[in-house]
This record gives sequence, C-alpha cells and structure tokens, in this order.
Amino acid sequence: MSFSQDTKQELSKINNLAKKDLVKQELKGYLISCNATVVDSNTLRYATENEYNINRFSKLLNNVNIDYSIEMEGKTFVIKFKLKDNSLATIKNKKICIDYENINNEEAEKALIRGAFLGSGSINNPENKYHLELKFLTQENANKIREILNKFHINFKPLNRDKKYSIYIKEGEEISNFLAFIGANSAVLKFEDIRVQREMRGKVNRLVNCESANLTKTLNASIEQIDAIKKLQDNNKFNKLDNNLKEIAILRLENPDLPLSELGKMLKNPVGKSGVNYRLKKIIEIAGEI
Repeated sequence: MSFSQDTKQELSKINNLAKKDLVKQELKGYLISCNATVVDSNTLRYATENEYNINRFSKLLNNVNIDYSIEMEGKTFVIKFKLKDNSLATIKNKKICIDYENINNEEAEKALIRGAFLGSGSINNPENKYHLELKFLTQENANKIREILNKFHINFKPLNRDKKYSIYIKEGEEISNFLAFIGANSAVLKFEDIRVQREMRGKVNRLVNCESANLTKTLNASIEQIDAIKKLQDNNKFNKLDNNLKEIAILRLENPDLPLSELGKMLKNPVGKSGVNYRLKKIIEIAGEI
C-alpha cells in the first residue's frame, strides 16, 4: 500500500465511536470533502476507492443511526444516505453546508479535520517528496479548515484548480505536526524515520559534491601551475627564477595532486597555504609575459 493508504488505514481504526459528538464532527469532515456530493434534496453520496475509508464512513453512519446503501461503480465504493435532520449538514444550492459554530473545542476540531483528510486527503510517499493536500468542493470549507489549522500553528497554503479548492503543505515538519494532530501516530513515526534518513542522505550528497568540487578546483589549479612551469622550462626562463619560486615549482612538478598546504610543509623553510599560493601565482604571472 501507499503511504497515504497506510495512514488512512491507521486512522480508520481509531476507537472513538462511543463519543457521539466526535463521530458527528468526523462525519462532517467527510461531507465537506470533494468526494461528497448532493444527489437530491436530502440525499448525499460519498465515493472512494479506499476500502478502509468506506468501512470507517459506514461505521460512523451506523453510530448515529443513519441508514445507507453501498454499491460499486468500477473500482469505486459509493455510499448513499439521507439526512435525518440538520445536525450533520444542510443542502444549499446543491452544496453541502455544515455549521462550524458548534465545533468549538480541540477534540471536535481534530475529529472534523481527520474526517476531511479521510474524505479526500492525500500524502505523497515522503521518500520522494513532501506533499500533503486536502481537497474541498467549496472555497468556504477550504478557508474554514485552513483557519482552524492555523490556530494550532499548522500552516497550509491555498491551491484552487479544476473547480476544486485545495489546501496543502510541503514542509516535512508541518506534515509531521498535521499527522500527529489528527491522531496518525504510527504514520508520524514512519514519516519521521524516512525524513531523518532523507536528510542524512542529503547531507552526505552535499558533502560529496563539495569535496568533488574542491578536488576539481585543486586539480584545475595544479594543471595551470604545471603548464606555467613547463612553459618557463621550454623557454629557458626557469633558471632565472629566484630560489623560492624554483623550489616550489619543482615540488609542484613532483607532486601534481598535493594541496597547497601540504606543499608548504615540504619547503626548506615551510610556509602556509597563502604563501604557497602567492609563489605559484607569481610563476603563472611570469609565464604569462612570455
């Protein structure tokens, strides 16, 4: 299964069905997702390809004594039911509307947002990239859920496309905080494990790239220095160099791969990296005048 499916499987097993108010809030989360639509004046339809989702949704409906039917449309589970009253939702202009004023404590807000994620949320495999998204059918619901999450310092960004209104996060720490917020504790541990490994690989790659770049730079500089020395030799100018320049030139010819700091230690009177660099630049300068 995908990381997203694993997360939804975990959430579908949360045992809070004894708390009727939380059950209703979670159901409301499903109903504001983009996968819930209006069939007629009091009939709603929810569709999903995730069997854990449909099982959870049917349990929630059973818990509040709402009759429903389930059928298959290709690979999609479709559940239909009639609203008994306005305690879950109302239908206005063929849109499902819920009352946010009654969702006034943290546990209720968590249940609502958990339902929204189960309803039409998704999360990419964190080994590839960080991306978690919730999709809604109305701008109002997207804004309301984003507003609630902001209260808990989980900062989603808006994304509107194809007549669906989405909010998303791409930062690893934000995704981890969101998963913990909705109760996906095992998913948090797995996500954090992958995140640590991914960041370690990134650090190693950056170090390797840095070392590679430094090595390339050193080799290119060495080639330029050796070319200059050989040019002086070919033009009978080498013996006219002062002793300090001749000494470093000979060492460079004998040790083409050695860094400047190591060359400096091999001199009769050792000097630091900057001293060696100065002498070799002087040789390149003299060769450039030929």
